[in-house]
Amino acid sequence: MPYDPIDRDGYGGFAEPGGRSALRAAAKRNPRIHPCPECGQPNALTPADVARHYVCDRCADLAERGW
Repeated sequence: MPYDPIDRDGYGGFAEPGGRSALRAAAKRNPRIHPCPECGQPNALTPADVARHYVCDRCADLAERGW
């Protein structure tokens, strides 16, 4: 089955399908326009990521893995 970039909530699917990131893919309906609430990195999150209270991959790695 081909990868569908739109998931059930109408936003993009995962940015890295099968990868370690939980962030959603950037798309026309889901642009990467929000800063990370932890580090302030601009354009790190999509509206779907913000709705799920996510942080950028770097901050998530620091919190979860101590990297």
